[in-house]
Amino acid sequence: MQSTANYLWHTDDLLGQGATASVYKARNKKSGELVAVKVFNTTSYLRPREVQVREFEVLRKLNHQNIVKLFAVEETGGSRQKVLVMEYCSSGSLLSVLESPENAFGLPEDEFLVVLRCVVAGMNHLRENGIVHRDIKPGNIMRLVGEEGQSIYKLTDFGAARELDDDEKFVSVYGTEEYLHPDMYERAVLRKPQQKAFGVTVDLWSIGVTLYHAATGSLPFIPFGGPRRNKEIMHRITTEKPAGAIAGAQRRENGPLEWSYTLPITCQLSLGLQSQLVPILANILEVEQAKCWGFDQFFAETSDILQRVVVHVFSLSQAVLHHIYIHAHNTIAIFQEAVHKQTSVAPRHQEYLFEGHLCVLEPSVSAQHIAHTTASSPLTLFSTAIPKGLAFRDPALDIPKFVPKVDLQADYNTAKGVLGAGYQALRLARALLDGQELMLRGLHWVMEVLQATCRRTLEVARTSLLYLSSSLGTERFSSVAGTPEIQELKAAAELRSRLRTLAEVLSRCSQNITETQESLSSLSRELVKSRDQVHEDRSIQQIQCCLDKMNFIYKQFKKSRMRPGLGYNEEQIHKLDKVNFSHLAKRLLQVFQEECVQKYQASLVTHGKRMRSGPLSIPCLCEHWPLLRREDNFPRATMF
Repeated sequence: MQSTANYLWHTDDLLGQGATASVYKARNKKSGELVAVKVFNTTSYLRPREVQVREFEVLRKLNHQNIVKLFAVEETGGSRQKVLVMEYCSSGSLLSVLESPENAFGLPEDEFLVVLRCVVAGMNHLRENGIVHRDIKPGNIMRLVGEEGQSIYKLTDFGAARELDDDEKFVSVYGTEEYLHPDMYERAVLRKPQQKAFGVTVDLWSIGVTLYHAATGSLPFIPFGGPRRNKEIMHRITTEKPAGAIAGAQRRENGPLEWSYTLPITCQLSLGLQSQLVPILANILEVEQAKCWGFDQFFAETSDILQRVVVHVFSLSQAVLHHIYIHAHNTIAIFQEAVHKQTSVAPRHQEYLFEGHLCVLEPSVSAQHIAHTTASSPLTLFSTAIPKGLAFRDPALDIPKFVPKVDLQADYNTAKGVLGAGYQALRLARALLDGQELMLRGLHWVMEVLQATCRRTLEVARTSLLYLSSSLGTERFSSVAGTPEIQELKAAAELRSRLRTLAEVLSRCSQNITETQESLSSLSRELVKSRDQVHEDRSIQQIQCCLDKMNFIYKQFKKSRMRPGLGYNEEQIHKLDKVNFSHLAKRLLQVFQEECVQKYQASLVTHGKRMRSGPLSIPCLCEHWPLLRREDNFPRATMF
C-alpha cells in the first residue's frame, strides 16, 4: 500500500503507466471516494523544473466536464513523490473501448457522435485557455458513464501540455508516434535533424487520426508490417498523402502506397454522416501547416455536424435506409435536395409515407415539422428507383486463421480478430433482417393506401351508376310534352348514347377496381405470411449463441497471454479451445450466409418483382399517385 495525507492505494490497482509516472485507482481515507492518483517516478525529476510543474499548472487552469478534474496535489509519505489526485473514470479509455472486439470495425454512429461532441468541447476549452495538449490519442481520452447510462469522454494526461497561443510555435517533441504530426514524427521517431518549429495545429493532426480510429477501428496510415516496424514507410505515407486522401496503406512488402478518399465499407457510420465527416478529416490530416485548417474552422465545421438533426429515410424502391443530416431551421426543399444527393431521386419525384399515412411535404415549410423518425420508424420514400439493397463486405473476408502451434499472444490476436468479424456479422444480420421488415412494412402501407383509394373510388363509381340508371329510364326521354321538335329528339338521343357509354365505362371501371381489390387482398395475405416468416427468424439468436461461446474462449485466451507458458494439461485444453473456437466461427458464418444473406437476397428479388409488376408496381403507382395525394381523399401527415 502507498498513501498521501488524504488518499491511499494498492500498487496492484494500476490503471496506466508511462515514462515518467504511473496511475493507480485510490480512495479518499475519510469518505472512501474512488479517485485516480498519478504518481511521478524518479525519471520525472530529471526534467527541468518548469517542465515538472507544467502539468500541475495546466490542470489547475482548466475546469470543464470533458476534461478530467484535478482534485489535489499531494506527496507520498516516505519518498515525498509528487502525486496528482484526479477524477476517476471507471469505464477505461476510448482505446479500451476500441480494443473491444465489438468495436473492431469502429464505433456505432450514436457513440461516435458522443466522442466527437466531447472531444470538440474539451479541445475548445483548451484553446480558450491557450493550451496545446500535444498527446491526443484514444488512450488519453477517458470514458465515464453518466447517471442516465450515457457515455461521457474526457481528455486526460496533460504531461506534454503547455500554454501556446495560436500564433506561437514550440520546438520540443512529445506524443505517441502513430498519432504524431509527420514533422514531429520525422524528428522524434526517425531522429532526423531539422529546424522546424510547431504550432497548435499539431493537435489537429492527432485529433484526425483519433477520429479516424474511432470511426473505423483501425489507424489511417498503415505500412506493410505495421507502423512500429516500418517507420520510414510510415513517414512516407503521411508526407506523400495526396490532398483529399484520409488514409493510406501498403499491402505488401515494397509494394505501392494505396490511398483512400472515403471511409471503408465496414465502417458503421451512415453515408449521411460520412459525407459530413470526410471533408473535416481531409483538411486536418494535412501535412503542410499552411494548408491545414486552423482550430476556428475545425470548431465551426464540427459544430455544424453536431447541431444537425437526423431524419431517417427508407427508400422503398431501392430498399436502403438513409440518414439525412439537416438543420432544424432548413426548409423541406433543402431536405429534399439532401435526399437527392444520397438516393439520386429528384425532389419532384419524391413521395413519402410515415406510419401508414401519406406525407405531403411542402418545399417552403421548415424541416422541423417533419415527423420524428428512428431507424425502425423512418419516413418511407417511394420513387421510380431500382432496388439495390444494403451494400456490405462479407465478414468471412476478415477472418484470420490460427497458427498450427501454440502461441499464446498470436492465438489471442487471432481470436480477437475472428470475434470482431463475428460481431460484424451479427450487426449485418440485424440490418438485413430490419431491411426485410422495412420493405414488407412499406409495401403494406402502400397497399393500405391503394385499398382505401379503391374503396372510395368504387363507392363513387357505383353511386354514379345508380344515378345513370335512373337517368336512362325511358320515361324521362319519351314523355315530351306536345309535339317535340326534331332537334330536341336528336339531342335527347345523343345524350342517351353518351350516358350509356359513360355507364359502360363506369361499369368496366368498377370491374377493374374489384379485380384490383382481389389482387391487393391476395398480396396482403402474401405480405402477412412473409412478415410472419421474418418475425419467426431465429438467425440472430443462433449467431449470438455462437458469439457468447466464442467470447468465453476469447477471455480465456486473454488471461493466458499474460502468462509465460502453459502446463501440459492446460496446453491440451488450449488446443481444444482453438478447435472449438474455429468450429463456432465456421457455424456462425454458415448461419449468416444461409439464413441471413440468402434470405435477404431472395426477399430483394421478390421485392423487385412486386415493384415492377402488379398493383404495387412503379408504373401503376406513379400513374395514380396524384389521386392518392388529394387532400380530400386522405389525411395528411406533415405536421407533428
